[in-house]
Amino acid sequence: MKAARIERPGQSTVVTADDPMPGADDVLIKVRAAGICGTDLHIFKGEYEAEYPIIPGHEFSGEVAAVGANVVNFKVGDRVTADPNIPCNRCYYCQRNEPNQCKNLRAIGVTRSGAFAEYVIAPEGNVFNIGDITYGAAALIEPLACVVWGIKRVDVQAGDTALVFGAGPMGLLVAQSLKQAGAHKVVVTDVVPWRLQMAEQLGATHTVMADNHQTAKLKSIEAEGYDIVVDATGIPAVLEGTFPFVKPRGKVWVFGVTPQGTTVKFPSYEVFRKDLQIIGSFAVNRTFPQSIALIQNGAIKVEPLISHQLPLDDFSKGLELAEKDPKRVKVQFNI
Repeated sequence: MKAARIERPGQSTVVTADDPMPGADDVLIKVRAAGICGTDLHIFKGEYEAEYPIIPGHEFSGEVAAVGANVVNFKVGDRVTADPNIPCNRCYYCQRNEPNQCKNLRAIGVTRSGAFAEYVIAPEGNVFNIGDITYGAAALIEPLACVVWGIKRVDVQAGDTALVFGAGPMGLLVAQSLKQAGAHKVVVTDVVPWRLQMAEQLGATHTVMADNHQTAKLKSIEAEGYDIVVDATGIPAVLEGTFPFVKPRGKVWVFGVTPQGTTVKFPSYEVFRKDLQIIGSFAVNRTFPQSIALIQNGAIKVEPLISHQLPLDDFSKGLELAEKDPKRVKVQFNI
């Protein structure tokens, strides 16, 4: 099969690899669409928990090509996606129903071959039917599932006010999900005007350019601050800058992925004095069904986020687009 492989940090190639063979409990999926995540860029740069060489790709959809002898819920031809995270189901955290914190966590596209290939294998328990969702939209189920887990962690309340730093694909999913969860005011700020226009089209109540007037504009919208402030950029300086906008008893949601080893400064006295919460959310935690439902019923719109669709042969170009193209949102490979 054709596959894109990262040989080592900074070096990738498209290769002919052996077709994977499903085990007794596995589903072999013929990949139709696979999206580039910021995590993939971190893997390419050597900034994430990957094992090299690796076929990356963990946001994907396709159709069942074969099933193992013990598989009962899927058949050849089913349209599916898969949760890429594979917990051991034996360790301390798995037994506490915290599989995303599994001590032995494996992940499709990170520690085992992923979906930037013609075929990928997933355990049956990780596979989900997508119904009539398009393959492109279904490849965004995993990113949305990450957001849904964060929404649960943050515990959005009806009538909350929210501020999202970053209008990239994840920020746009966060903004939509906050509003769907009950926030009555969702403000999005970014440095790119057309991304802010997209945020408005997808339901943001206010948008603010991240320029020299940003602070004054954000304060004018909510003088007392916001109940929830989200960093969806993964930029340490942006995360540090979220704290002045949180109202007392508010929450800072650390959602963007900063490089491993990064440290940021925060106003510890303000966290103490204002009863603030700092909340992280990592990956997904049994949130695929909710993500699928939100897309199926139109509550969250993902199709507008797909800005580029490329053949797998253009893997290097796709990585460059995903990192640098000023007009990119979500870059996907059609396979």
